Amino acid sequence: MTSNASAAASSVSHFEASYAAAAVQRASEPAWLRGVRARAASAFSRLGFPTTRDEDWRFTNIVPIAEGRFVPAEGGEAAAAEDCDRYLLPGLQGPVIVLVDGRFAPALSRLDGMPAGVEAGTLLEGDRAHRLQRHLTAHAPFDQRSFTSLNTALFPDAAIVEIAPGTIVEEPIQLLFLSSGREGTASFPRALVLAGEASQVRLVESYGSVGDGRAFTNAVTELVAGPGAVVELYRLQRESARAYHIGLTQIQVGRSANVSSHNAALGGLIARHDAVVVLADEGAESALNGVYLADGQALVDNHTEVDHAMPHGTSHELYKGILGGRARAVFNGRIRVRPDAQKTDAKQTNKTLLLSNEAQINTKPQLEIFANDVKCTHGATVGQISSDALFYLRARGIGLAEARRMLVRAFAGEVIGRMKLEPVRDLLDRLIAERLPDGAEEESLA
Repeated sequence: MTSNASAAASSVSHFEASYAAAAVQRASEPAWLRGVRARAASAFSRLGFPTTRDEDWRFTNIVPIAEGRFVPAEGGEAAAAEDCDRYLLPGLQGPVIVLVDGRFAPALSRLDGMPAGVEAGTLLEGDRAHRLQRHLTAHAPFDQRSFTSLNTALFPDAAIVEIAPGTIVEEPIQLLFLSSGREGTASFPRALVLAGEASQVRLVESYGSVGDGRAFTNAVTELVAGPGAVVELYRLQRESARAYHIGLTQIQVGRSANVSSHNAALGGLIARHDAVVVLADEGAESALNGVYLADGQALVDNHTEVDHAMPHGTSHELYKGILGGRARAVFNGRIRVRPDAQKTDAKQTNKTLLLSNEAQINTKPQLEIFANDVKCTHGATVGQISSDALFYLRARGIGLAEARRMLVRAFAGEVIGRMKLEPVRDLLDRLIAERLPDGAEEESLA
């Protein structure tokens, strides 16, 4: 066994020990949940950590995570109100659920005045753990995904949002998952969103760091949209520059339901997010939009999968990346059209802007079509700032640095403009303007 393999095996054993210790503390959990955790732990022991020999991880080396021997964080006392203020969207009056290192923080949450038809809280409150067996852990399969199995075995609590059929939620609901950011610690945030038939809801799911230590976040969100439901999900990942983040969003879309998922990756040394959408019934619709910004030595990886399982499904997807310094990005987008999914309309686009000569991306759009009456397209482009556009702006008296910033913001604006929630648009526009990656001022790219 090589030294790397030995280290990875040792880390797997380390997390197995963490599971064994946690299992003792969770003896009061329902039997069904303890059974799920045991199966997930067994799956993780079998799968181990993915390596670059695995096709889905070919360009993403997670050795720093696999060999990091991270200890599950205690959480709770590590965050204060001002930490929440850094990541919550201002001006929104709806419910707020805050979890610190995966544990509910009631003093930081806002659950008073819940709108009629909305139940929001955590798994460990009341009888939720007993009545959610049908959904919690049922939609995000863990038998083939290492990090999903790890999260399922170890998540200490979960944010739960249930929207009753026919309910229209006016104010967005915010879910804030804070990592204490302590050196060598791991957190396992979990969320479950159930949108009932013909309901409408907007959710903002934010990830942030209190400290700037080398910490690991392993997150899983399951979203189920019932028939005719309309759901907007905004996922904002802004953890510290030394953080490692692996996340999965698993979305199930019912008959004639519409789910739009907007992902912004603006933090972390290694940040990977898998967005999996199953259009499970006839007439289901989805939109996947993403923007990612990286510089220095950062790596950002987006894997998306849209599974058209039934006829008359529609999916549109646009991901854009901005890379500077020696940053690397990975985009892998898969559209699968099953034999019964006739009349499918699917479109996927990935565009990447490189702001330095050392930044790079590996992009792989995929179509797997098993039906014959469909309309499917995909494409990917990689380029630098247009010299013609720069010349046009500079000829009108705009300085080089400002001209670059205008063009980069316009590039990202195509994705941001698809986000209907104005506070999210304003935040992302400001953050991109403030945090343009290294290399944005280089004359060599003019």
